[in-house]
Amino acid sequence: MEQNKNIIYRDHPLFYRISGSGNPVVLIHGFAEDGAIWKNQQLALEKNYRVIVPDLPGSGQSPEWGDMSMEELAESVKAILDAESIPSASLIGHSMGGYITLALIEKYPEMASSFCLFHSTAYADTEEKKETRQKSIEFITRNGTVEFLRQSTPNMFSAGSKKAYPERVNELIYQYENFKPQNLVAYYEAMMRRPDRTAVLRTFQRPVLFILGRHDMAIPLKDGLEQCHLPVLSYIHILDESGHMGLWEESSESNRILTEFLENK
Repeated sequence: MEQNKNIIYRDHPLFYRISGSGNPVVLIHGFAEDGAIWKNQQLALEKNYRVIVPDLPGSGQSPEWGDMSMEELAESVKAILDAESIPSASLIGHSMGGYITLALIEKYPEMASSFCLFHSTAYADTEEKKETRQKSIEFITRNGTVEFLRQSTPNMFSAGSKKAYPERVNELIYQYENFKPQNLVAYYEAMMRRPDRTAVLRTFQRPVLFILGRHDMAIPLKDGLEQCHLPVLSYIHILDESGHMGLWEESSESNRILTEFLENK
């Protein structure tokens, strides 16, 4: 049975869901999402694992506070694990959640028994990427969250997914249309400032899973494949029908990949 919990982090409530029993697994959501994005994966994994799903500060039921850097968001995940007396867990990060995972492991490598970059990268933003994010910040500031999501969310799905499952795109827009614009801007600015963390991939001594989308325009397949050789032990899966939202576009296949990784790591 799922439990909804709050702890106090930096004098603010920090919300998370926890369900199942067994070895701990943390599902860390991405930009313009909250923990509910993982609903299909949580249901699949809680059968055999203790699954912890935070709403990061500034998302869902966790209010924002002053510093929303990748490093401080990583500290919020650590605070939840400390509260649950979990010294080490498998960390699965989607998109921005992968950046947070890497920041956590960089400072606390002992806290990860394994980790997954799910449509994510250890590279810092290129100048071109920073320029794109800056344009998005300007759009959000002028037009607000709803118009931003209507414009950007369809680009997170492959052409095939949009055609086959248009309701999933619309559901994602509707689910997050109340996101505070200033929090989206703060996340973008934090992502632009984050450093290259490929050194984490090179030095991590336990298993690393890469889940890549063949049609991902946010994290191109080429960038993901370039990093796969860096860890000591890598597992690589390409979702052939997915863009950047494989956890929704190919949820059953994503669940199979994650379960297989966690069972065999």
